[in-house]
Amino acid sequence: MPEVHGNIEGIRKSVLDELTSLYDVQLDPDVFLPQELLNGLCGYSASMNREIAVYITRYGEIADVFIGRSDSIDLPDLRLRRSERRLSMIRCIHTHPNGYGELSDVDISALLSMRFDAMCAVGVSRDGRPTSTQCAFLDPQHEGQVRRTELINARRMPQAEWMGLIEETDAAYLAEAPKLQKETERAVLVGIESEESLAELEELAKTAGAETILRVLQKRPKPDTAFCIGRGKAEELSLRVQAVQADLVIFDEELSGVMQKNLEEVLRVKVIDRTALILDIFAARANTREGKLQVEMAQLAYRSQRLLGQGLVLSRLAGGIGTRGPGESKLEVNRRRIRERLTDLRRELEVIEKQRGLRRQSREKNGVPVVALVGYTNAGKSTLFNRLTGSSVYVMDQLFATLDSVSRPVTLPHGSKVLLVDTVGFIRKLPHDLVSAFRATLEEAKLADVLVLVCDGADRELESRHATVEEVLDSLGATEAPRIVALNKCDLFEDIPDRMPGAVRISAADGTNLDELLECIEQQLDAGTEEVTLLVEFSNYGLINRLHSMGSVLKQDYAEDGVRITLRMDKQNVNFACREGAKLLDGER
Repeated sequence: MPEVHGNIEGIRKSVLDELTSLYDVQLDPDVFLPQELLNGLCGYSASMNREIAVYITRYGEIADVFIGRSDSIDLPDLRLRRSERRLSMIRCIHTHPNGYGELSDVDISALLSMRFDAMCAVGVSRDGRPTSTQCAFLDPQHEGQVRRTELINARRMPQAEWMGLIEETDAAYLAEAPKLQKETERAVLVGIESEESLAELEELAKTAGAETILRVLQKRPKPDTAFCIGRGKAEELSLRVQAVQADLVIFDEELSGVMQKNLEEVLRVKVIDRTALILDIFAARANTREGKLQVEMAQLAYRSQRLLGQGLVLSRLAGGIGTRGPGESKLEVNRRRIRERLTDLRRELEVIEKQRGLRRQSREKNGVPVVALVGYTNAGKSTLFNRLTGSSVYVMDQLFATLDSVSRPVTLPHGSKVLLVDTVGFIRKLPHDLVSAFRATLEEAKLADVLVLVCDGADRELESRHATVEEVLDSLGATEAPRIVALNKCDLFEDIPDRMPGAVRISAADGTNLDELLECIEQQLDAGTEEVTLLVEFSNYGLINRLHSMGSVLKQDYAEDGVRITLRMDKQNVNFACREGAKLLDGER
């Protein structure tokens, strides 16, 4: 439940309850501070002889209420924006009991460090009336400086003008953002499993744009329920984080909401886990409408389990959270808003999934086999896809360079055509919410006729990563289709003994042995089938369409006595065709 923070000792419960009711106030977007709220704050401030501060969001919500001492107040840092160069989307308004509304140097320092939308002070008379007020805004043209208004009568506060200054300042910072060099966040990585897992976490951090400055590994049989690594280790880590001047700490384990809250209180920097890092990468890489919807759904599902202690982190901009209804707590509103948005996302994805299903039915009707490239992220799937299809899918030596599945036709050595599908890469500890959100996309692997498991043959962890791919495929139910293991990057390990017997050694970079890979695909597709020639009389012409869906058509000619069709199909379908009136031409098999 919302509560009043700060110096509340000695204040009657009834007064605290009245101040808590301020959280139910909803301001109009073009009003800086309503007169009724102004009078209430001044009245309480005078009666208690203490400063009172309120944080108001850009959407008109009361984000927090604080009580200080008679001459000062401690203001916590609260931002609704991740960017350190943009405004925080929160304006701070506080009272000066028995004084004037002139801003102090401390007020200006807080404005600069916390990047408030605005910092406003209101003077309060002894009888609780507002006297004078002054407001300050950041100066986007001169970093480290502010623009102050004149000291004016608090009852004549220019509401629309000051809100306009906030929008103007924010727009100026937004316009300057592309010109500013992106700051690289300095990250500390923490794990309890292995150095190999931490090394992969470092690659993920690099992909997300962070620089790893310290890696910490603490062997534990299982995570601590409160601090993941234990309180003592967390306090020790806090000193190391300060020493290296880190901006964030990334944990290799999935953190609960309680763990994250406790760790941030001890470490005093931003704390995220492996799942949040992967979701952040996916959010940056998603290009198609479907990909963006899937990522947003995974993010909301992840955040819905971690609302405890997050306050207003899930604003309407960041996570679809809106204003509160009468009688609802912020936590309840956040959960309701997330449920509503998740419902909308599922509906949109269902429509896309139906369209995908129609395309799949069309492929099946035309008898085009599907071959899916699957494997660990950054194993070279997209490079192989481009080499086989002549496409120009985005390729980069980084994790999760490709998120959206792409399909292109490929001609096999004996002339038959298949549809080659490039899928999203797998990774150790792939977030459950992400698998659920991308299930429709990953089903391309489940429904494929042949799976090509692309492995990085030069990877020291080849076997363990191949096992991870097998586990993900099993979890998707992709267990029936035949599998071909393609050991990629053979140009980098020519002298290394065969680490995976039976695998096709290829190089997607220079095209080595790709003909052999295509032959293997053709053999798997032809396994259990035979090439036959059937004669279908013109009176039974409807059977032709059915035969196209039952096998791979190699040749079709029209003769005087009917249609001669040569195709590859299994014995069961051959017997069916004969029962339906087709004549098997044995001499031409």
